[in-house]
Amino acid sequence: MYKLGIITCSDKGFKGIRVDESGKFIKENLEAKGYTLCTHDILPDELDTIKSRLIELSDREQYDLIITTGGTGITKRDVTPDATRLVIDKEIPGISEVMRIKAFDHTPFSVLSRAIVGYRKNTLIVNLPGSLKAVTECLNIISPVLDHAIKLINSQDLEHLE
Repeated sequence: MYKLGIITCSDKGFKGIRVDESGKFIKENLEAKGYTLCTHDILPDELDTIKSRLIELSDREQYDLIITTGGTGITKRDVTPDATRLVIDKEIPGISEVMRIKAFDHTPFSVLSRAIVGYRKNTLIVNLPGSLKAVTECLNIISPVLDHAIKLINSQDLEHLE
């Protein structure tokens, strides 16, 4: 149905020190919903590296959806939202806001997330946290709107789709 790319942003994952459970969960969850995984990268927490890959998957590969996992916190190495902000054409703040608000019911630390959501050209880009627990919660919260958001981004019609 839709071309999916997953980018895990993790220095430890990139070095092979940490197993990428979050990326695996995203893959299984979205493939079960009809998405086709076309790439799953594990990148270091480097702004330019993440930015370049987002541009490549959006512009050249024309993915419908890119989900990033990791690097959304407040440490100096957490740069995923910064890279995303540099490449998106338009931010969709409601999606990231509802993730933080709903996840707050499970942990007050959700308010420390800087995850953003937006689109570049016809590609929806969603930042998710890095932990499996947080990814599971957040993806379950936003899954109902992903298809509709992708359809709207790709629509030439100014009317809302049903």
